Amino acid sequence: MAKITLEQADRIIDAALARGKETDCQPLTVTVLDDGGHLVAFKRQDGSGIMRHQIAFGKAWGALGVGRSSRGLEQMAKERPHFISAAVAAAEGRMIPVAGGVLAMGEDGLVAGAVGISGDTSDRDEDCAKAGIAAAGLSAGPD
Repeated sequence: MAKITLEQADRIIDAALARGKETDCQPLTVTVLDDGGHLVAFKRQDGSGIMRHQIAFGKAWGALGVGRSSRGLEQMAKERPHFISAAVAAAEGRMIPVAGGVLAMGEDGLVAGAVGISGDTSDRDEDCAKAGIAAAGLSAGPD
């Protein structure tokens, strides 16, 4: 099982920010975690809000913790709010169940890490995360 490398994380961030520029996103913060939830790299664009790192981290960390994208967590929150409330409490508040956190899958089909983005709408954050993951030669995990 391969973890996201620093080189891949840099590619993810650069491509995600390029996608954000291409689609006229608000200033973004991009966080890349390895499969154990450890920070590999992050970048905050000028003008990105002061809590964006924590939000991006929480999107990615939650995706890793539950094994599905933060969009999937958002859907679970609508269907099973008590479960997600309990999961957020168990995660000591580090889990953000809103789209923009995407699992990054290695060639072996296993989770290599996750990307979390915050700064624009959740849909646009997610789109940029997926663009970054693809640019690093990885694939986006399931919702």
